[in-house]
Amino acid sequence: MFNITEETPNDWWEVEALYDLCFAPGRTALSSYRLRDGVPMVKELCLLARDNDGHLGGVIRYWPVLVGGKRALLLGPVAVHPTRQGEGLGAFLIHESLDRAILLGWERVMLVGDAPYYSRFGFEKLEGVIMPPPTNPDRVLGEDLVPGAWDGVTGEVTKFTG
Repeated sequence: MFNITEETPNDWWEVEALYDLCFAPGRTALSSYRLRDGVPMVKELCLLARDNDGHLGGVIRYWPVLVGGKRALLLGPVAVHPTRQGEGLGAFLIHESLDRAILLGWERVMLVGDAPYYSRFGFEKLEGVIMPPPTNPDRVLGEDLVPGAWDGVTGEVTKFTG
């Protein structure tokens, strides 16, 4: 059993330690991190999953971005502690956060990731959406949170400046 809560500033170091454990060194050099730098995360969607003993099992974060001038969510990173992988916790965090995003009025979400994994959540390759280099365009995926939300939305992904 996991308790799902919003991330707080007090959780930052523990969350970063989990990301360091789950991802390769140099993760913060990726283009998606440049879009996050100096931009507040969407705190209502940055979720933690703790077991009944308070141990951090998984995390997910979101940031706002602009795609061709249209607002979108940038999902990621999502991570599950190696001792909790294979339990469906990552999928639960993705589903829970996307449900919350809809309730908050977000229309579209995107990420950079593996299509075979994220397609089960409804993500598809975004045509004409350009992430800062170096990003493989085949890994730029999106999902409509409102039907048709990605229709006609193309262009460069840029920082959300408010």
